[in-house]
Amino acid sequence: MTTKKTAAADHASLVRMLRDEDFASLAARAYALKTEVWGKRVALRGLVEVSNVCARNCLYCGIRRGNAKTARYRMDEDEILAAVAWAAENRYGSVVLQSGETDDEPSALFFERVLRHIRAELGDGLGITLSLGERHRDVYRRWLDAGANRYLLRIETSDPELFARIHPAEQSWRTRLECLRTLRDLGYVVGSGVMIGLPGQDVDSLARDIEFLRDEGVDMVGMGPYIAHPDTPLAAYAPRLEREQLLDLSLRMIAAVRLAIPDANIAATTALQAIDPEGREKGLLAGANVVMPNITPRKYRGDYLLYPGKPCTEEDSELCRGCLERRVKSIGEEIAWGERCDPVHFERRTR
Repeated sequence: MTTKKTAAADHASLVRMLRDEDFASLAARAYALKTEVWGKRVALRGLVEVSNVCARNCLYCGIRRGNAKTARYRMDEDEILAAVAWAAENRYGSVVLQSGETDDEPSALFFERVLRHIRAELGDGLGITLSLGERHRDVYRRWLDAGANRYLLRIETSDPELFARIHPAEQSWRTRLECLRTLRDLGYVVGSGVMIGLPGQDVDSLARDIEFLRDEGVDMVGMGPYIAHPDTPLAAYAPRLEREQLLDLSLRMIAAVRLAIPDANIAATTALQAIDPEGREKGLLAGANVVMPNITPRKYRGDYLLYPGKPCTEEDSELCRGCLERRVKSIGEEIAWGERCDPVHFERRTR
């Protein structure tokens, strides 16, 4: 595994990658760099969607609090521990505990207890990423002390004005930014990302998103195409891009981020597969090195729908594991079974 310094791609270069460069050439450059840094290996992050209860009302999200059509659920502690134990037994190097956002002390205590139990039962070898939204510094510190390693908090867009158009007035871009910086200061491996193809977004804005992720020192990047959910206010806006265009732009974003932040962990997200059956494989070939198979109990998967058409909601974890391994092998890559695959970027940033 090679340590690469952050590339100095300027704004004009990033715009050219996203709009003008031949895609095959761009993807080949990004994949070659990914291979130089990571080899032909893919890191696994077993995703556990622990709850779809959310206090936020983001205008694009299917589990927003205002969506009365969503059947709400919360996994209990035993269910979460069982899912995480399954991941460890099946040689997943890392898990992600993801939930709708809440900001109350009982939920903070719940996750603190869950983390301590995971560490007590499984030790320190398993990587644990949290994706639980905006919290106060003290809560982030408690979760870190209880055993979390990483935190994923998507900025969604680096443009405060666009952020304001896709969120209610009660939510602040500045608060999201401060949370990201707090996570970095506390010592988390920090992940963030953006949505691609939002109404009112252009290539220039996306290039600034990449610059934001690079300049903020993000270690992990998870980006996805914007897919309108019919039960959200933002669905009233006609989609700006056809699916083929959206896929092309999403893959270009992966490649450009790889070239701008060579040693970051970059996910080929499930949303890519929602717009193309081979979307995740194409994301890996464009420079991504992480996939996040869903290991949530099947009875809950259909209720954690951030967007329509989400794949693998009917599969169980064992079936998903086998399917994923075949898909990865089909493109000449190997899964890094049992490895945490911490981002080289984090190791460099914290030396």
